[in-house]
Amino acid sequence: MVQHLTPEWVELQRTAAEGLPSRPGATARLQHVVTGATGGEVAWSLVFEDGQLREAVVGRDDAAADCTFLITHADAVEIARGDLDLHAGFMQGRVKMSGAMQKLMDVLPVTQSEDYKAALARAAADTEL
Repeated sequence: MVQHLTPEWVELQRTAAEGLPSRPGATARLQHVVTGATGGEVAWSLVFEDGQLREAVVGRDDAAADCTFLITHADAVEIARGDLDLHAGFMQGRVKMSGAMQKLMDVLPVTQSEDYKAALARAAADTEL
């Protein structure tokens, strides 16, 4: 088991999504910033290139991020459990997003795919909340 919101957990996100199918044009750096965590703010980026999750980078890098999601700790726990979809949270106003909406739309077919949802479920099964 990997502790939620640790560097090991960020890497688990990447390894769980290995082998996603190629989707030309589905390329973006999605930064996630969680506020209210026990140790303070936690940030990481997921880097998608043509539909495949190539990198999971710990730390905040506003200059490199195409989109940034601002998430409360409570919502981050729900997302990690699979009880809240990140995009649904955005549509509900629970998750704030800034940056290039088009880049988000470019990777939406990936992040809403059954393959990616299965990868998130694999990561959730190995996450200690």
